[in-house]
Amino acid sequence: MTNRTARYAAWLYLSMVGLGGAVFLAGACTSTPGPEAAPPRAILDSGGPLPYAQAAYNVYHYALALAIDADEQTIDGHADIHAGITHPLDQFVLDLDTTFAVAAVEWKRAGGWQPLSHTRRHGQVAAAFPQMQQPGDTVQVRVHYSGAPREAPNPPWDGGFTWAETPEGAPWIATSVQTNGADLWWPVKDHPSDKPDSVALDIRVSDGLTVASNGVLESTRSHADGTQTFRWVTRQPIAPYNVALNIAPYEVLEDQFESIGGTTVPLYFYTLPERAPEAAQLLQQAQEHLDFYERTLGPYPFRAEKYGIAHTPFLGMEHQTIIAYGDEFLDGTHGFDWIHHHELGHEWWGNMVAAADWRDFWIHEGFGTYMQALYAEATRGAAAYRSELSGYRGQLRNQRPVAPRSPHSTADIYFRAGPGSASNHDIYYKGAWVLHTLRWIMGDAAFFDALRSFAYPNEAHRTATDGSQSRFVTTDDFLTVANAHADADLSWFFETYLRQPTLPTLSTEQEGGTLTLHWDQPAGVPVEVPVEVEVNGERRRVAMDQGTGSLTLPPEADVTIDPDRWLLRRR
Repeated sequence: MTNRTARYAAWLYLSMVGLGGAVFLAGACTSTPGPEAAPPRAILDSGGPLPYAQAAYNVYHYALALAIDADEQTIDGHADIHAGITHPLDQFVLDLDTTFAVAAVEWKRAGGWQPLSHTRRHGQVAAAFPQMQQPGDTVQVRVHYSGAPREAPNPPWDGGFTWAETPEGAPWIATSVQTNGADLWWPVKDHPSDKPDSVALDIRVSDGLTVASNGVLESTRSHADGTQTFRWVTRQPIAPYNVALNIAPYEVLEDQFESIGGTTVPLYFYTLPERAPEAAQLLQQAQEHLDFYERTLGPYPFRAEKYGIAHTPFLGMEHQTIIAYGDEFLDGTHGFDWIHHHELGHEWWGNMVAAADWRDFWIHEGFGTYMQALYAEATRGAAAYRSELSGYRGQLRNQRPVAPRSPHSTADIYFRAGPGSASNHDIYYKGAWVLHTLRWIMGDAAFFDALRSFAYPNEAHRTATDGSQSRFVTTDDFLTVANAHADADLSWFFETYLRQPTLPTLSTEQEGGTLTLHWDQPAGVPVEVPVEVEVNGERRRVAMDQGTGSLTLPPEADVTIDPDRWLLRRR
């Protein structure tokens, strides 16, 4: 893995210790090997403070070799983990759901694979090295495991395996694990801060089924027992939750896209045969969506591999280079297929530009949601843009910060949204509104330059296809980019709208011929969002120095505050 990830893993550990987080100490795993009773679903979580035993190594490569039994709904095989040691380490700790039995753990030495003693505890596998591993060492560990993976209760939000059937009664299988973690189906360091440089999957299924996954299909091998193995390999950094299996008697539709990056990108749609006509139409719409994203942000990031769509039994998910699509091929009230547009957007926001901790999840979802409004504007005009944002406005909860500073897990940031909320819509819709209001402050030229710079900070990133275009970011990184392009310090804006939950209130007072406007200060810093005021049909932009501004009015003026609804404020 690249040095940037190793440095971040170390930083996360030190931050966690400074915050008093729990540390997984060597020797703490003492339970006997084998599957445990399934824990309550509330602890099936991903991310959060990274314990020492996992911060002390950095994954370079995963290789999974699995047989999928659709009839028994089980998986059986092994996972290889190639990692570099960054801190002294005597236990190698991986996450793996308690539904699986671990038959053996081995590590590769000069004489071949040798056994390691291992223990199981609370969804983790801890393998003991015979001697302390030192910084700079590399290890290759193999875990042999099998079992029935947890079935997703409500995919993709509450995830796992989906074992469905096509209308013809054939197996239709897909994974979705973003909120619960990749450990629902393979042994993994389940944290977004550690992206392996590459992943290889050798997936064996019954004849007649096709496996669609990340990266490039390198081979298909037939076996005498009526099965075949699909080998997929991605050589791009990838978050563990983005590694996906999609299995069905797919029909494969093929096309290509001429990227502004100067390459021809292969396009694939793995669809159920009976939906092939609709899939072909969506593949054409995908070309339009790709063109929009490239014009707005820069080249499709993974053009060295492919852009793929897999027809799934659930709504959608942003699995890198093979997004899941399960909508009904309808444009609906948006005027375009919003599920496809949203999941495609994550190839930039989430897969290339990624949060290393779920506290910054809004960079994935808020930016992705805002791109839908921008697409409505680009294709149908300003009224459609405002209509999209109006629909988002009613979803705001304002109960928790959109971008908290402390480490968060997926459950912390997504589900624990506060009283009366099942999920935290603010990382989507409030995040989009934050960008909308920021656009008003900065102006279009500076704002869109900032978006492009945040996606691709320089020409080296823009032209890279070897994985170096992918990187981790934080909310403060976006603040730095916004400050540079606005030529101003926008810290007050980020403190007000992202770091605490309460929306500011805009009060107005008219005395004689003077209209006075005032923002309250929920974050303890002046809110200086300028206010547009329409007076007798004429628009005026009122500066709000230290949160206050004024405007002289003519007699009997007809006044409208914020006529185009740019301002994110308390109603």
